[in-house]
Amino acid sequence: MTTGKINVSVENIFPLIKKFLYSDHEIFLRELISNGTDATLKLKHLTSIGEAKVEYGNPIIEVKIDKEGKKLHIIDQGLGMTADEVEKYINQVAFSGAEEFLDKYKDSAKDSGIIGHFGLGFYSAFMVAEKVEIITKSFKDEPAAHWTCDGSPEFTLEPADKTTRGTEIILHIAEDSLEFLEDSKINQLLNKYNKFMPIPIKFGTKTEKIEQKKGEEVAVEDKDKIFTEVEVDNIINNPNPAWTKQPTELSDEDYKNFYREVYPMQFEEPLFHIHLNVDYPFNLTGILYFPKLGSDLQIQKDKIQLYQNQVYVTDNVEGIVPEFLTMLKGVIDSPDIPLNVSRSGLQADAAVKKISNYITRKVADKLKSLFTENREDFEQKWNDIKIVLEYGMLSEDKFYEKAGAFVLYPTVDGKYYTLEELKENLAANQTDKDGKLVVLYAGNKEAQHSYIEIAKDKGYEVLLLDSPIISHLIQKIEGDNSNMTFVRVDSDHVDNLIKKEETTISKLSEEEQTNLKTVLEAIVPKQTYSVQLEALDSNASPFIITQPEFMRRMKEMSQSGGGGMFGMGNMPEMYNLVVNTNSELATSILNNKDKDAQESLVKQALDLAKLSQNLLKGEALTAFVKRSFELIK
Repeated sequence: MTTGKINVSVENIFPLIKKFLYSDHEIFLRELISNGTDATLKLKHLTSIGEAKVEYGNPIIEVKIDKEGKKLHIIDQGLGMTADEVEKYINQVAFSGAEEFLDKYKDSAKDSGIIGHFGLGFYSAFMVAEKVEIITKSFKDEPAAHWTCDGSPEFTLEPADKTTRGTEIILHIAEDSLEFLEDSKINQLLNKYNKFMPIPIKFGTKTEKIEQKKGEEVAVEDKDKIFTEVEVDNIINNPNPAWTKQPTELSDEDYKNFYREVYPMQFEEPLFHIHLNVDYPFNLTGILYFPKLGSDLQIQKDKIQLYQNQVYVTDNVEGIVPEFLTMLKGVIDSPDIPLNVSRSGLQADAAVKKISNYITRKVADKLKSLFTENREDFEQKWNDIKIVLEYGMLSEDKFYEKAGAFVLYPTVDGKYYTLEELKENLAANQTDKDGKLVVLYAGNKEAQHSYIEIAKDKGYEVLLLDSPIISHLIQKIEGDNSNMTFVRVDSDHVDNLIKKEETTISKLSEEEQTNLKTVLEAIVPKQTYSVQLEALDSNASPFIITQPEFMRRMKEMSQSGGGGMFGMGNMPEMYNLVVNTNSELATSILNNKDKDAQESLVKQALDLAKLSQNLLKGEALTAFVKRSFELIK
């Protein structure tokens, strides 16, 4: 019995490539430049270990358009191929040979930067070309070779007269792909996929002004300086981007400049950055930036970019980056992320989950250190970052565990507490008769102003929690802290929000209270308001509109998705109308025997209460204003 490897037959490859293998035709350029980069880095490695007795020099990769000839050239100065190697790598299996090379030199080539896993990269050329030529000369002392194929299984291989080391690939662009002969299109692709590749990439030339001084003497006058215009290579990439360096080599300004390099159309500075750098149990480098976000979760146009050995892969990083951090910006580079054949789809994989967990941990550690090192600065940035962190607490348990150390809860007066500080500072004054800590909060400082003031008069702290997902978050915090509850400041009268032992006695007898309630319920619309009589301080407002915490919270959670009670988002608004039985107004309504006057008093008082809750609008507001003017005539 004999065993052997089955070769992929070229006949099967072409129709596959044309149709299925690559969903996106433009990536042929990325693949071919990546192969040229590999060829160059392999040569660098072989010269460094003394296996290639040639001068490495300063090789570049050049992309040239020949519009008239309908040709696109990609030229490298890498290790090149002999005729035998062309036969092996191009004809037999279409592998770039990176796997084999890395296997052979696995100990010394670990950090060579060779891109590898490109597999069928070369054949992507046939997505846009009707004929492809390879002219190549190996660094070994062997003749150059010229390979030609027109996309059928037939090819020709003959000697070539190339004298310089490296490979030139010539694509004869097909009629349906002529856009790839436009400078602007190639420029766009090079900028998208090859902006940070490790070997300089030349695309045309540009003119630069160079200052020269006459003779040796340096004169102060400008007339002694002349500028000459020189033609220089137009190098489109930065081969040593910030993320490939050590954090100690970079200043804050370097990080900001890199942000502008990745996102040239972003005009706002990022708030801070996190430099990722790990080599075990997987390789990952990168820089993530916290942009200013505010409270609206706007659709991101500038996303985190994923690279593999400095080659752009995708900006669809779901899975690698935990979902809550997809609102950040920046770059992640990892050779260990498994991609599917077209190298833009991510494969579900245990390594990916590990990477995601690592990033979560790293971000949490960085936030903690920023908070510890400069709390004042962190507090100033809080409103710009809170939505990401609150979302993270809800969606990632590992982040939630660490978040207690740096997540803040601001008061309406601009003080900031951590959860532990809240418990310490509020316990003495805001614990109710059952021993539960009641945390009062407002969702809108302006709309709930009168309620906030009443609570502050009692000496209570009121938090300002205004993010769109706050209902979900406080639900989670309450679940983990059984002796703590969050209550919005307008959800009841302040004495009921934090129930203490003392109770106020009502001036009205039980019979009078029953009569008053009957009068009120006949006038107040019962589909919106539930009338409650309360014996409150005689100075408290006579009519107070509140919205029960539980109902409102469930409704909000239902509306913002992922929680609350099914269908509650569509329920009509329901409010409590709390009537203070110790107020003079309550007595006046009860004692007024004129039905019309009684109704007028109730409506006026209800409208005033609605006004304080920002609920009086449209026709009702117009009627109220008219009626109020009548009263003061």
